Amino acid sequence: MTLDDLGPRICIMGPSNSGKSTLADAISRARGLRTVHLDRLSHLPHTDWVVRDPEDFRMLHDAEILGARWVIEGNYSRLLPQRLERASGFILLDVPTTVSLYRYVRRCWIRKDRQGALEGGRDSVKWAMIRHLIGTTRANRARYRRMFRDISLPKVQLASPEALDAFYRGNGLTRNGAGISG
Repeated sequence: MTLDDLGPRICIMGPSNSGKSTLADAISRARGLRTVHLDRLSHLPHTDWVVRDPEDFRMLHDAEILGARWVIEGNYSRLLPQRLERASGFILLDVPTTVSLYRYVRRCWIRKDRQGALEGGRDSVKWAMIRHLIGTTRANRARYRRMFRDISLPKVQLASPEALDAFYRGNGLTRNGAGISG
């Protein structure tokens, strides 16, 4: 499955810190699609991840999916049905929990300029997020896999860092605008 098969409106889902934002930005640059980071719509800018009013989030989300060309990354399953109605393709990232934990710590302590970061926000290691990655994510992974099987759109599942790297290479994508090693 190539990016061309996925069309001009692509949904990317997967566990927290699996690489959704980086992939969305890479696809956006390569295909001229608008990037939509759902975390930015769901949380208030210039805060420590304060959640926006759910109805305001829904309105922002629904306005974004009306566009003709986009790549949207994030889960927010309660809004997934309307997202999938408009989508032309779907990507599921399913990297191991250890990879997500490593990426989370790296983004908080080392990488301050990550894609999808909350405007004016600052990532910091939080026990609640670590518990989420270790506990909640397991149930979410199983749910995402079941959901993936039922989606009739063109789709691709990337279940390892190696599969993700191969997808980048196979589609001529670059991370951070400078090669796939970022």
